[in-house]
Amino acid sequence: MNQPVAVNPTTPFVLPILTLAQREVVRFARQRTRVIGALIQPILFWILFGAGLRGSFKAPDWATAGMTYQEYFFPGVAVMILMFTAIFSTISIIEDRKEGFLQGVLVSPVPRSSIVLGKLLGGTILAVLQAVLFLLLGPLLKIVGLAPDFDTGVTLAGFIPLLLFLFLLGFSLTALGYLIAWPMESTQGFHAIMSVFLMPMWLLSGSFFPAGDSGWLSWIIRANPLTYGVTGLRRLLSAGPALPSAPGNPSLIVCLTVTAAVCIIYVSIAIWMTRQRATRNAR
Repeated sequence: MNQPVAVNPTTPFVLPILTLAQREVVRFARQRTRVIGALIQPILFWILFGAGLRGSFKAPDWATAGMTYQEYFFPGVAVMILMFTAIFSTISIIEDRKEGFLQGVLVSPVPRSSIVLGKLLGGTILAVLQAVLFLLLGPLLKIVGLAPDFDTGVTLAGFIPLLLFLFLLGFSLTALGYLIAWPMESTQGFHAIMSVFLMPMWLLSGSFFPAGDSGWLSWIIRANPLTYGVTGLRRLLSAGPALPSAPGNPSLIVCLTVTAAVCIIYVSIAIWMTRQRATRNAR
């Protein structure tokens, strides 16, 4: 007599997540030009803006002595790579809807939360891999004179906390991209949102220039959730003594708390949106 096969109750939930994440990674590996847009462009920004603004940069009060503009801009470029890769990976939602793949997934018995988490996991893996690649290889540009000689703060002991924070921030940004891409009908609309919302969000995160101590712009930067992701990464990369807390430079605990809270909110909204019935998903 055949014995019944024991089925792990978590399999119907976890397997779709891993499958969809693998699909995102395989799709990326087949589109080499995405590497250029997500990695090379931010590196060019780091080199060009670093060279152009080096003489006029005034380090904030909380900065370490002798901080150059490229050293200040370094974590911001890493976050830019995270954002570009994470956000653009969610464009596949629009493409999958046009090709009919999304409709097939939605009518399957797979939990909607697994669909969301699978898409987010795949985009996050790609974003974190490219950000880590920049953090490790970017400073090597000093060999050809395109970057200053500075300590990035990337150490073997601190690599795991750095990787976990990058994963949290990348997951949050991918979830934000999911929220934007899900109701979109065309990639043109997605790029429009990217230009008028996401790029200003990055610029007003303390990545490009310090927040300052007063003024309306400093309050906008402090209210921007991405500011805490940039500052948290800057603290994890700071070499030597820890950076002091200041109005424009919150502590690591505050950065972790805000980034995690925003990530939970984005993911919850993404799951709720995916569970709603929409006529565009039936086409």
